[in-house]
Amino acid sequence: MLNSKKTNILLAMAGAAALMASSPVLAQAPAEPTPAASTAAPAAAPATPEADPASMNEAVGGGHHGGGITPISMFMEATVVVKVVMAGLLLASILSWTLLLIKLFEFGSLNRKTDNFLETFRGARTIADMRAVATQEEFDGNPLADMAAAATEEIELSRQSGLSVTGDHLDSALGRAQAAVAAVQSGLAKRLSGGQQFLASVGSIGPFVGLFGTVYGIMNSFIGIAESNTTNLAVVAPGIAEALLATGIGLFAAIPAVVFYNYFNTRIAGYGTRADGFAAELLNGISRQLDKGA
Repeated sequence: MLNSKKTNILLAMAGAAALMASSPVLAQAPAEPTPAASTAAPAAAPATPEADPASMNEAVGGGHHGGGITPISMFMEATVVVKVVMAGLLLASILSWTLLLIKLFEFGSLNRKTDNFLETFRGARTIADMRAVATQEEFDGNPLADMAAAATEEIELSRQSGLSVTGDHLDSALGRAQAAVAAVQSGLAKRLSGGQQFLASVGSIGPFVGLFGTVYGIMNSFIGIAESNTTNLAVVAPGIAEALLATGIGLFAAIPAVVFYNYFNTRIAGYGTRADGFAAELLNGISRQLDKGA
């Protein structure tokens, strides 16, 4: 009996020891620190600095446009070549408008003086009267007055030379007078077309000169885009706009020049028709006076 009790006590103590050994708290050994845990976390990579839009804009060729993009600011920030192109086109445009005003006054004065001359000339009764009217100081330089003066002077020179200007010699006398009138008329178109060549040149090459400035400016802008490594529209737009301004100025210079050229060609042709009509009237008047023996 006693032995069985001792045996039970020993079994109870062995079971308690086994339970204590299997307990998680008592059985867990302190974990050794791992190298990963003991190693400090690597420092964060330095943030990449953001590109400065102003510096990118300057690299593209646009410059600084903090106050907004205006034609003046675009001109000031453009490259030297584009500036030269735009300045030349602006100068050509100013000269075109100046030429317009000069020729408007010229044609206005020419038509007024011609009207006064015709009114006075048609009152002449003899060849001598025609010559007196044509050589008046107030009509000096008028093309029609020069034509009348040349024709009547030829008749007078024929008379002074002892040549007959009537009868059978009437046709030869009129032929010489007509040749004198034609000589004056031959220089009429050149006289009235002064400045037309300039207008034609500006109208024809102005857009191409502006296009050259645009091509050069855009090429320079794309080089800047490649160097700045950005395609941000706010950065690249100013440089391209400056380049396109050259084409705009080219059209601004060319369009008025073409309009003025066509307008003055019409005025020159109209005055030429008027001169042709007067030449026929002049020769008829001289022929009539010669038939009368005047």
